[in-house]
Amino acid sequence: MWKLMGSSQFSKPVARLLVLLQFLLTSNVCIGARKLTSLYQSPPMALTYHGGTLLQGDLPVSILWYGNFSPAQKSTVADFLLSLKNNPHKNQKTAKPSVTQWWNSVETYMKKAGQKPTHVSLSTQLSDHNCSLGKTLKKSQISELAHRVNSPNSGGLTLVLTAPDVAVEGFCMSNCGFHDSNRKSNSVFIWVGNSATQCPGQCAWPFHQPIYGPQTPPLVAPNADVGVDGMVVNIATLLAGTVTNPFANGYYLGSAEAPLEVASACTGVYGKGAYPGYAGELLVDSSSGASYNAVGVNGRKYLLPALFDPYTSQCEAIV
Repeated sequence: MWKLMGSSQFSKPVARLLVLLQFLLTSNVCIGARKLTSLYQSPPMALTYHGGTLLQGDLPVSILWYGNFSPAQKSTVADFLLSLKNNPHKNQKTAKPSVTQWWNSVETYMKKAGQKPTHVSLSTQLSDHNCSLGKTLKKSQISELAHRVNSPNSGGLTLVLTAPDVAVEGFCMSNCGFHDSNRKSNSVFIWVGNSATQCPGQCAWPFHQPIYGPQTPPLVAPNADVGVDGMVVNIATLLAGTVTNPFANGYYLGSAEAPLEVASACTGVYGKGAYPGYAGELLVDSSSGASYNAVGVNGRKYLLPALFDPYTSQCEAIV
């Protein structure tokens, strides 16, 4: 293991080498006409299309509410999904920046691959208030729950959402949610947990103090619910990834086992000028002080992740 050591702990030859290196780094000495002090410019990233199936056309989304969720919490998530439709009200102007505008950025990947646009619609909603499989779930049980809503080969996508008192394998330790598929039944699902009482600093940032890194003040959640507003961020991130990489052979960067996808490639970026610990320049509600970057149906406000632009190879936020 490499350790950072004080200069007194090095031998004389090593110390001389360090002095020489310091001289080179602080002078105008050039090697091959390039200064050692010049910054390395990394090549731009690119999310490669691996030729697989994408979720084009009509996409009904069903929800399984596992555990207790209030009507207000359910409405926040449902309104987000309803906001993804283009021109939800033909005679009503859509406020900008809008959730629809954000979704149109996802659609650029469909167009680039020669696919039809994806039209998301809200379908069946079921509630399992009593947590029939218990409050400690394995990842394999999430698939079982998803099939309760959508039968095999029925198409569509299922959202499995778990309440704050439900523990899921890997939750808060390695992820805040995931998407997966069953190739045999050609079905896809997303799981996201409410982290309000388990790990809000990890899965509901920037609405809660982070568990590590710069300790900047948390932002006010746009729907006054740290857990659910954090869930919307994760649902949006995974929905963008599921549509463009449903079976691990769509758009992604890196390995298929641990891919960077359309939104996960821009983790922590919500507005212009974002950097670790700072979400970026956002809109602020004048009455509540809540931060947001997109407006949905019924005037509801959301904070949505930046998306990786396939043409500029940059993370692009909608504000």
